[in-house]
Order: sequence, then C-alpha cells, then structure tokens
Amino acid sequence: MTLPTPEQIKSYIAAGLTCEHLSVEGDGQHFYATIVSSTFEGQRTLARQRAVYAVLGERMKEEIHALSMKTYTPAEWASKN
Repeated sequence: MTLPTPEQIKSYIAAGLTCEHLSVEGDGQHFYATIVSSTFEGQRTLARQRAVYAVLGERMKEEIHALSMKTYTPAEWASKN
C-alpha cells in the first residue's frame, strides 16, 4: 500500500466537508490539518473532530496512521489572523 499524501488527505476532507480554509501537512503517516468550516458553528472541539473523522471514515483505520487537527469556525479563524 502506498502512503497517502497531504494533498490526498486534503481532497478527502474537502470532498465531505465545506471548508473556508483547509491546509494539510504530513509525511505519509502523520498528518497535521488546519480546518476552518462554518459547519463547526456551535460545536465543541470533540464534535468537530468527530465530524472530520466521519468524513475520512475507513481511511482512518487503513491509510492514515495519525491525524492531528486544529478546527475553527470562520469567526475564530478571523480572530486568530
């Protein structure tokens, strides 16, 4: 099995979640994502992460060894930048 690329992980997330900003970095096994989505409005961190894991589905068990993520609403993202 070939290791997934950050671009592939980004496309998987973007296919299932509307994102205002999405960046993914990684080495094929460990990935780091910053995800900004209005879908996260009113959700706590755990619910946001579960939403991302749901989008990735079986890939989290088979392709992706580890995914660290920061999730923000558009307002939270704007206040950080």
